[in-house]
Amino acid sequence: MIEEIKSHIAEVESFSSDDFELVEEFRIKYLGKKGILNKFFSSFKKIPNEEKKEFGQMVNTLKTKAQEKVETLKNAIEAQLEDKGVYGDLLRPGQAIEVGARHPISVVKNQIIEIFSNIGFNVSEGPEIEDDWHNFTALNLPEHHPARDMQDTFFVQTNPEKYLLRTHTSGVQVRYMEENKPPIRTISPGRVYRNEDISARSHCLFHQVEGLYVDKGVSFADLKQTLLYFTKQLFGNSKIRLRPSYFPFTEPSAEVDIYWGLETEIDHRITKGTGWLEIMGCGMVDPNVLENCKIDPEEYSGFAFGMGIERIAMLLYQIEDIRMFYENDLRFLNQFKSAL
Repeated sequence: MIEEIKSHIAEVESFSSDDFELVEEFRIKYLGKKGILNKFFSSFKKIPNEEKKEFGQMVNTLKTKAQEKVETLKNAIEAQLEDKGVYGDLLRPGQAIEVGARHPISVVKNQIIEIFSNIGFNVSEGPEIEDDWHNFTALNLPEHHPARDMQDTFFVQTNPEKYLLRTHTSGVQVRYMEENKPPIRTISPGRVYRNEDISARSHCLFHQVEGLYVDKGVSFADLKQTLLYFTKQLFGNSKIRLRPSYFPFTEPSAEVDIYWGLETEIDHRITKGTGWLEIMGCGMVDPNVLENCKIDPEEYSGFAFGMGIERIAMLLYQIEDIRMFYENDLRFLNQFKSAL
């Protein structure tokens, strides 16, 4: 009978199938109530005493191998069915993952932030729905001031206060000066809104980066050198000029031009044949603005500047229509995959 058990062990070891029904028949054959193992256990009392030890060991070996074989085969079949159901054919060639791209506005904004971060400017942010004080009055634009007409504003009227979609990120600078004491060195990037007709050169929403530096002894020379450093880092151009201008919250004020050159037809077109291109406005912070923010203008002075991110991006990438930034055209956006 021991030889018979050995032959069954060999049969169990050699058995293999990926058919669940055949594996179940194999289990019943050996491990069922009327299976081969129960037959051997029932015969144990008939075995001579001197053979019982070897017989018992062989039967246990057969039982263990049969159980392991059934478990192994069933697990393999279940895993195969699960993989095919969930993942399909695991041997098929993989699909390439499409690499995304940053939006050109984000690319340029991050470049500007990095440049100013290298000279100690931190980043400050504020609400896009602003109140009248932070957007106008604190910036030397009291009610009925004619300079308010320079910006066509989206107002949200809620009595007793007047709210609006911010027309610039200068309100963030006001909030920062209210909450922090000098020295202050911060830039405020963000989205702003103005009630303007949408065209190739203008939009009702756009992005700005405004900078502010307030400390003892800050001069116009500090402003010029800061902007010279910025233009050299961003455009690779160290030639700038400052033209007198007017902003209600700075005095004196200036427009900043960089020398773009006249090497190509595009250069002639975008600079109107002058070679110079306006990129931002700037000036020394008006003492009234400092007083409104509880900063003593007798002790501190400062400068501020602001630029449109879209305008900078249009210059860097030679984009002629500002509307392309907002149309989500993948043919346009995919050009910036290398600018991650």
